[in-house]
Formats: sequence, C-alpha cells, structure tokens
Amino acid sequence: MADIREIVFDTETTGFEPSEGHRLVELGCVELLNHLPTGRHFHVYLNPQRDVPSDAVRIHGLTTEFLQDKPLFTEKVGDFLDFIGDATLVIHNAEFDMKFINAELKTAGFLKPIPMTRVVDTLTMARKKFPGQPANLDALCRRFKIDNTERKLHGALLDAQLLAEVYLELLGGRQHGLGLAAEAAATSAQLNASIKRQDRPKRNFPPSESDIATHEKFVEKIKDNLWSAAKKAEG
Repeated sequence: MADIREIVFDTETTGFEPSEGHRLVELGCVELLNHLPTGRHFHVYLNPQRDVPSDAVRIHGLTTEFLQDKPLFTEKVGDFLDFIGDATLVIHNAEFDMKFINAELKTAGFLKPIPMTRVVDTLTMARKKFPGQPANLDALCRRFKIDNTERKLHGALLDAQLLAEVYLELLGGRQHGLGLAAEAAATSAQLNASIKRQDRPKRNFPPSESDIATHEKFVEKIKDNLWSAAKKAEG
C-alpha cells in the first residue's frame, strides 16, 4: 500500500480579500506521512509589498517594518511548490487560505490554480463531528487537550503544528487507538496467564481380542505387508 503524504498548512495575511489588494505575509507547512508528523516543515515570512494594517498586526504581530526585508512570494514559490508536491493539503477554513495561495500563484505567473479537490478542510470536519460547538483552532485545542499556551498571536508555522495534532484527533486520535490496542493485548496476556492448565493422566485404550482378529484377517489380504514381515522377524 502506498504511503499517504499530507501537508498541513496555514497562512497569515494583510487582510481578508486578495481581490482588495491584500497579500500573504507568512506561510507555514508541516509534513505528515500516514497521518504521522515526519518532522519536516516549510516556513517563510514574505514581503507583501504594501503596508500591513494595524488590525492585521493585532492578529499576527507582523509589522510592515519587520516584513520589508523578507523575500517576495515569487522568490519562494518554487520552494513552496516543491515542498507540497502532489500531497493532500490539510487546512482549517480552507477557502480563506486557498484563495490567497491561488491569487499569489496567479500574480507569480502560474495560471493553473491548486484545486479544492486536493484539500481537506478541518473546519468542515469539526463542524460535522461537533455540530453547534465552537470549531476554531483554540476551541479544538481545548477540546482535545492540546497545549496551545505558546499561541499568544496567530503564527503560520505554530498554527500548522497545532492543526496537525487537531487533525489526528479528528481522524480518531492516534494515541487513543494505540492505547486501545495495547490495552487489549495486555488484557489477553493477563487472561492467558490466569488460566490454570490441568495435566490430565494418559489414558490407555488396549484393543479387544475381536479387534485384533479383525486386523489380522485384513492384513493377510495384503501382499508382502510389513506387519507380517515384522511378526516373522520377531518369531
């Protein structure tokens, strides 16, 4: 069976709509293989070539001054595309991030957008699993007891790392499944150890005289049989 490669990723931006001139300022990606983190990641801050509104700064803390010497998206797009390859993309509120990614790709001269068919939206997953409950990243971290104390501000790489843990829990929980398997194995071992095996005495079933006579008549009909030869040798 082929390995399942997925990329969990998040973005930070200057605003809500690329159609209004807003741009990406940060990309963070985490690689999963068969739903497990590999330790590989991709992270970059980007110069949006415009000012960062104060409302956006309050969310992610990335100021115009901080970003002005960072690379342009066009300088990092090749590295980004190489990293994600043809993997499935795991995103929280995917529509938002994908419209920015595809707008930046178009600006960089890539006419073919990344299709939504490649995307798993964890927001949709959470709303289906917990209808009517808060489904933002902080709420899901609290629900699954994932430590997000370092999340003072939004950050693409940190949020991608947290989302990877949330995603695994939404799939059923990696640790939960392993725990059940280990518990089942331990229970089986305990049961086997607790069973007291009783040694039964050997039982002897000697043939009757009629059984012996019947056997000898049958053997006489067999030409050059081993039983008769052995009997003659003993005599």
